[in-house]
Amino acid sequence: MHPQPKSFVMRILIVEDEPDILNLLAFNLEHSGFETIKAVDGYEALEKIRRDIPDLILLDLMLPKLNGFEVCKKIRESPGLKHIPIIMLTAKGEESDTITGLELGADDYVTKPFSPKELVLRIKAILRRVKPAQKMVSQWKNKGVYINFETYEFRIHGEKQELTATEFKLIKELILNQGRPLTREYLLSKVWGYEFEGYARTVDTHIRRLRKKMGPCAPLLETVRGIGYRMQ
Repeated sequence: MHPQPKSFVMRILIVEDEPDILNLLAFNLEHSGFETIKAVDGYEALEKIRRDIPDLILLDLMLPKLNGFEVCKKIRESPGLKHIPIIMLTAKGEESDTITGLELGADDYVTKPFSPKELVLRIKAILRRVKPAQKMVSQWKNKGVYINFETYEFRIHGEKQELTATEFKLIKELILNQGRPLTREYLLSKVWGYEFEGYARTVDTHIRRLRKKMGPCAPLLETVRGIGYRMQ
């Protein structure tokens, strides 16, 4: 049996306008194996959420320009973002704010001052709980690409393209992890299985074939230098 390959790194967006707390959170999360993105106000947070599609958001309530309540509301109203779990950071004693945040759709809250260790445990627990639900997708459309996971239909600008079973599994894995770079080792494990006696170039070959079938939509399937591949 082959050792389990490294998967992608889970990405956490930290939205906090106090530099000391922001840096403390980033340090502890990165030390625990997460990738972090930072935002210091509500508008920057929304921009980075749409661009980077994080796996989880740590959201302070008292933010400049656009407060945490408004950010949470906009996320929950957006079809492409509403699945992202949110942990709100609240000041001690602001019970009414906590209730409001949960009613707006936050998954959990942490009261300042907080224990970094406890916060990491809560993050991991939420990610374990929500990850399967995020992958319940029946079809996907993006800039001319259409794929139906139930009927195995794949079209480019309306024209049907035939995919092999392996190509379909490969593009499905990339789409289900849209926006996130996946390593060749991870793709080998998910598409071909742990017992597959192959090399990274096997993935590269299938990616080339997939891009050829995608035609003008091929740029959606990006090469991430030094890591692997990502679907926009």
